[in-house]
Amino acid sequence: MTVVESVLSHTPEPLRSVLIKHRELLKFGIVGGTTFVVDNGVWYLLKLSVLEDKPTTAKAIAIIVATIVSYILNREWSFRTRGGRERHHEAALFFVISGLAVVVNLIPLYISRYFLHLEVPNVSRFVQETADFVSGSIIGMLLAMVFRFWGFKKWVFPDELGQRRRDASRHSAGA
Repeated sequence: MTVVESVLSHTPEPLRSVLIKHRELLKFGIVGGTTFVVDNGVWYLLKLSVLEDKPTTAKAIAIIVATIVSYILNREWSFRTRGGRERHHEAALFFVISGLAVVVNLIPLYISRYFLHLEVPNVSRFVQETADFVSGSIIGMLLAMVFRFWGFKKWVFPDELGQRRRDASRHSAGA
């Protein structure tokens, strides 16, 4: 049983129909949750050690690592029936959209730290860390997620190209 089938089997019927209809969004959300953990794990590891005085740089590195994980999971799972471009072209588009999403993700953290001055010594360490988490890991990530989902469906894994990928999959299964 797949992860999605397992989740759906424990979901009440009215909601199950909606989730099935929006299967790609559900998978995209699961991948997003996974990369959220990767992103924050790397970010806090870096910002609480070697990049303590550079939280935005630490966040950018964490986003890049999470983006690589995201490409693999989205290509092979969330949008596996879409796309169909040559892999290098698809990957280039994925990383361009993701690069733009990095900028979207960093804007709230940058505003929090450098415009609102929510950093030590202006505020306590607790307020700084809370502001970093809310701005970088909640607001920034949500804005970037919406942008990525739209961009991936529109340019990276468009459904009209997915027909080629589905046909190739059926052909190799029948051979």
